[in-house]
Amino acid sequence: MTMKSASFLSHGDLKDFLMRLAREVQIWVPTLDVSFPHVVTFKPFQEGMEPDFQRLPVKSAKNVLFPQVEELLRFRLDKESCEFSPQTTFVEDTKEIQPTVLFGCRPCDARGFLVFDRSFLQGPFVDPVYKARREKNIVVSMVCSGPDSACFCGGVGSHPADTEGSDVQMIPINEGYVLHALTDKGQAFLEGIGNTATASQTQEAHHVREKARRSTEHVNSLTERAESFSKRFSDMAFWRFQTHRCLSCGVCTFVCPTCYCFTITDETHGFQGERLRSWDSCMFFHFTLEASGHNPRPFKAERFRNRIGHKFSYFPEKYGRFACCGCGRCLRHCPVAMDIRAIVWAMGETEEAHD
Repeated sequence: MTMKSASFLSHGDLKDFLMRLAREVQIWVPTLDVSFPHVVTFKPFQEGMEPDFQRLPVKSAKNVLFPQVEELLRFRLDKESCEFSPQTTFVEDTKEIQPTVLFGCRPCDARGFLVFDRSFLQGPFVDPVYKARREKNIVVSMVCSGPDSACFCGGVGSHPADTEGSDVQMIPINEGYVLHALTDKGQAFLEGIGNTATASQTQEAHHVREKARRSTEHVNSLTERAESFSKRFSDMAFWRFQTHRCLSCGVCTFVCPTCYCFTITDETHGFQGERLRSWDSCMFFHFTLEASGHNPRPFKAERFRNRIGHKFSYFPEKYGRFACCGCGRCLRHCPVAMDIRAIVWAMGETEEAHD
């Protein structure tokens, strides 16, 4: 990749730059959680805040474009005292979408938004709230120089210097960061920095990026193993064996950058209320429980099979990419150490599973 119009931001100038930018837009950065000193999470930048680009945040950055809980609208019911009089519902759209910058996320988080885009923007129905947030957001991803043993982006067609889903790529070098634009929005963002990178800074950034890109070449690709899903679909002994210790707690889905299950609830207070959208999980029994009492996926083995199928079979067959970016959060934070890589890999094994 040829690097054009790259800018340089020194370590010393970083916070001043973020402070200037925060006067115009909301900037989300990875930083330590004051309530949990060892936990890094994405938060809106404020004066005095110290960004932490070294550790992977516990939760992905999807909260920036797809909040865990959000109010979609408010409503008010108007009904006359007569029992048989018609009821009128007044609806108020309360959404005011602010421009945001997601600054310093990993490439895996940026790539995760492509799955959201496919589901919320490119199907027969467009989600207007997500669309407005996406259009007003700029993603500045940082080349990942320290993937750990739980990372497997290289197994799902990505790598630590991937640019998909990003507007600007940020590359750490000794003196600071080299940033280069990937989209028109990214180009406009860099104009606020100026300070063109020198030839030596650009060359150093090139070496950092290439080293990161090659760092996961040894990771086994899951592509071929994922093709075995249809063969394993009806092998319930396999799915029960692979998921016997799963708690169905849903942590894997809540920390995942590509999981977008949600539920809608109306919270009422007398004759008025608000409609809320909240994250949900396909690993929960009640997620597929129908009003009739029937549940098409009543057991955790069936729910986990659906999770694997969605990410590694249904989604790639329809849209040409895995619905998994290999960030490894589901491995790190699973309370019983479920390893999605091992299950996908096992799908292609010839040995039969046992109850």
